[in-house]
Amino acid sequence: MIEEFKKFAFKGNVLDLAVGVIIGGAFGKIVSSLVGDIMMPVIALIVGKNDFSGWVFHDIKYGTFIQTVIDFFITAISIFFFIRLINKMSFKKKAVEEAKPVVPTKEEALLIEIRDLLKEQAKNEKGIS
Repeated sequence: MIEEFKKFAFKGNVLDLAVGVIIGGAFGKIVSSLVGDIMMPVIALIVGKNDFSGWVFHDIKYGTFIQTVIDFFITAISIFFFIRLINKMSFKKKAVEEAKPVVPTKEEALLIEIRDLLKEQAKNEKGIS
């Protein structure tokens, strides 16, 4: 059951989906901060009415927006390195699997033996003529 879970959890599509959800959540914070902390205060200045959840005239929260952008980049960089680590581990696993010697089946071994005998027979016939 653990092996089955590993195959499911570390499958490429599942990881891509997880990355998309996390990046989407972080990007959602950027958009929310842009709207709530930058754009809405400017709109309030234009409209002149503080109707949208407690606007303050001089309080354009650009620091909160900058912090949200920084949080997004930190999240994105962290996910990038995590996915990069997983990819390196999976490439090493594939390299180890590819490096394993291939053991021919009985039929393949017989065909190889026949091929070698035919090659040797062809050499001997050339030498006689």
